[in-house]
Amino acid sequence: MVLGAGVAGHTAASFARRWLDRGDSVTVVSPKPDYNWVPSNIWVGVGLLKPEKVTFALAPVYERAGIEFVQAAAREFHPEGDGEDRTPYVTAENANGKRSKIPYDFLINATGPALRFDKTEGLGPDGGHSLSVCQPAHAAQAAAALDDEVERMRRGEKRRFLVGMGHGTCTCEGAAFEYIVNLEFELRHRGVRDRAELTWITNEYELGDFGMGGMQLRGGGYVTPSSIYSASLFAERRIDWITRAHVSRVEPDRVLYETLDGLQGEQGFDFAMLLPPFSGVGLQAFDRGGAEITERLFLPNGFMRVDADYSPRPYEQWKAADWPRTYQSPEYRNVFAAGIAFAPPHAISVPRKSPNGTVIAPAPPRTGMPSAMIGKAVARSVVDMIAGADAPTRTASMAEMGAACIASAGANPFKGTAVSMTVFPIVPDFERYPEHGRDPAGTFGEIGLAGHWIKIMLHHMFLYKARLRPGWRWIPE
Repeated sequence: MVLGAGVAGHTAASFARRWLDRGDSVTVVSPKPDYNWVPSNIWVGVGLLKPEKVTFALAPVYERAGIEFVQAAAREFHPEGDGEDRTPYVTAENANGKRSKIPYDFLINATGPALRFDKTEGLGPDGGHSLSVCQPAHAAQAAAALDDEVERMRRGEKRRFLVGMGHGTCTCEGAAFEYIVNLEFELRHRGVRDRAELTWITNEYELGDFGMGGMQLRGGGYVTPSSIYSASLFAERRIDWITRAHVSRVEPDRVLYETLDGLQGEQGFDFAMLLPPFSGVGLQAFDRGGAEITERLFLPNGFMRVDADYSPRPYEQWKAADWPRTYQSPEYRNVFAAGIAFAPPHAISVPRKSPNGTVIAPAPPRTGMPSAMIGKAVARSVVDMIAGADAPTRTASMAEMGAACIASAGANPFKGTAVSMTVFPIVPDFERYPEHGRDPAGTFGEIGLAGHWIKIMLHHMFLYKARLRPGWRWIPE
């Protein structure tokens, strides 16, 4: 059983089905009927794509692949079964509120994050005062709001745009970064850039941290810190920035924020796209007698404990070896987590608090390519354990893998640009690479039109792969 049909869950289910025998079953439990290629939500949010171009229905794809699909939200783990019946199962709830028991032999938790707009007063598109691109519907709402702002500017009005993080513990700074540079490009394309004021607000200590502690990027014969790289991109595009900030409240026309030095500030806006912090989806766990054991399987933030070292230690003692390798639950050998659902042992960026005790530091990112690689590795381990292996057979530590990212900086076939980046390893390893924690030969960055064409290619290629079209398995994660 796989819980969740995002990048990690869909990857795990697809490979498990291919590798398992015909007599074995694969079941995916997910509350959403559609798959969403989340990276392209950015383009939906500036009006370049419609939601249907970044989504597709899961049921027919899974039916064709021989995967059972249950559209429901997982609510409870019962890894020991009930009473005399020791068959482990998950309780899932469908859209009508009906609950059902779904048994499993092996389980992969790939539920992804809960979007915690509630952590900041007034944050979010549903009852709040800000927009989002986390989901296709949110992104379409942002695109419609952008159209309204453009019409105002065409009538001669000046408008203020605010993009970034809606809380001091947010992650996915890269997604918001992509959105603001695409927004700036689109305003230029529509001929209204001179009437727009753009501001970036972030919990990063410096620009370009991205929850990864920053990077030293090789390119053009130089090594450039990602802080300078990002500042240059913003300066070229006349984007102002506010760093080291925790947004404490969003009002209809302004945000109130606290900075790392404890000062209070405010920033006005007419249009705000602010990402929320993440948590686990709130799964509960119970033993065979019905006693709750949630804290044994999950951290307080709702993410699942796996084979990581969660010992509380100061930042100076953190090591790459703290990070999980197999993503197996330490409590139950037949339970795994993949993608955002697993609990990181600690942040990657330096943890920081204001004098008021407010945490203002990015959480570690683990979306996209890492999620897919983890999902595939976990699926292989499960398949091998079903075949008789005593323990997981595959590893996918973020401290031992690299990642590639193409960050759109303006979509146009002739004038568009994108930042092409590679980083190795994702989690810095200062024992192997004492200077910066990463291999300088494997950490690269360059911006240009070629990157935009690669981004377009990846959009179509990964949607093709996700639809399980012929040859999908040969497309790398």
